[in-house]
Amino acid sequence: MGDGPAVTRAWVLHPDIPSKDRTREPNLALEEAVSLAHAMPEMEVVGADVVRLKTPHPGTLFGKGKLAELGERFEAEEIELVLIDGPVSPVQQRNLEKSWGLKLLDRTGLILEIFSDRAATREGVLQVEMAALSYQRTRLVRAWTHLERQRGGLGFVGGPGETQIEADRRAIDDQLVRLRRQLAKVIKTRTLHRAARAKVPFPIVALVGYTNAGKSTLFNRLTGAEVMAKDMLFATLDPTMRRIELPGGGPEIILSDTVGFISDLPTELVAAFRATLEEVLEADLICHVRDISHPETEEQARDVALIMESLGVLDTTPQIEVWNKIDRLDADALNAVETRAGRSDNRLAISAVTGAGLDELTEAITEALSGTTQEEDILLGYDKGRHRAWLYERGLIEAEEQGEDGYALTVRWNAMQKAQFEGL
Repeated sequence: MGDGPAVTRAWVLHPDIPSKDRTREPNLALEEAVSLAHAMPEMEVVGADVVRLKTPHPGTLFGKGKLAELGERFEAEEIELVLIDGPVSPVQQRNLEKSWGLKLLDRTGLILEIFSDRAATREGVLQVEMAALSYQRTRLVRAWTHLERQRGGLGFVGGPGETQIEADRRAIDDQLVRLRRQLAKVIKTRTLHRAARAKVPFPIVALVGYTNAGKSTLFNRLTGAEVMAKDMLFATLDPTMRRIELPGGGPEIILSDTVGFISDLPTELVAAFRATLEEVLEADLICHVRDISHPETEEQARDVALIMESLGVLDTTPQIEVWNKIDRLDADALNAVETRAGRSDNRLAISAVTGAGLDELTEAITEALSGTTQEEDILLGYDKGRHRAWLYERGLIEAEEQGEDGYALTVRWNAMQKAQFEGL
């Protein structure tokens, strides 16, 4: 292998626990977990299994027989890290690591590793650090379990194990307070940046979608930029932005590529994830990119809708659904998808790889941004010559009369143009 970085041999397990809430097909969930593992550099996924569990064992997750069987396989394959696609309690993690003699990460731990590897903005980094510390705080398991019941009577409360844990917790809490202070500063300065950017008269178009839907490939197609477009989950964590002019006399826009959404995002990670979606909150138009060839495309679309709803943009920001990866469909499936997409004004079937349907997409973006216009009467004082010139430059004035108090104007504009005018 030469002197390259050491590769960690990993195995992925998806515990399949039957429940009424289970909506995802276990093998597809495993496939996604393997993709997550591939997003980690220097990791080799040696194998992956769905493990069916009637009921999870409180101490070890798996029953005794399954525990021994997996342990033998990991030893034979020289596995160093096991990734469990689901929540693992601190006690289960400690017992499994001890039993198998290797390192273990649950789904939250793995996503945290990926987030910390990818976060690029100052806020992204701070949010990930905070999420990691909060997660770590729950992992402080007492090593001295036999002392738990020794309450007082010997001059110490709970024994040395507990004392150490309390000290560790305090250290983590102090660090969290420091990070929150830094974050408040970052958010304050970012609000200033955002106010400066609000003066930029370009609409923001955000590409959002389930992870691996092809957003970065589409972004590269539209901007000619070499964003990291690997077939990898979470390949982009912080939004990448480019200013481009839409073809065919379309407007200049800022195009923003965002991190991929994912189902069952652990609650500790929501703030860190949200910090990476700042641009979506600012967007004038959202393009929801879907991998229309994926067997669970409908479920993925629902997950994305739920996250957008939690961000408060689902019903307030105009949206176009971009059905991507039509190059992966056979003739019948392609025909069905194009027929379905054709029934709605805000759906388009495209292939970011071949370029099919991209002209229609840029036309749809141009049209959506021209937006619904409305007529409004405004009065401008005679000292507002610059404002009047701005309206004339953009062809927004329908009629004008001069009166005692200034220019009485009838303007026709969309919400974005009005907001830009008010920001002058």
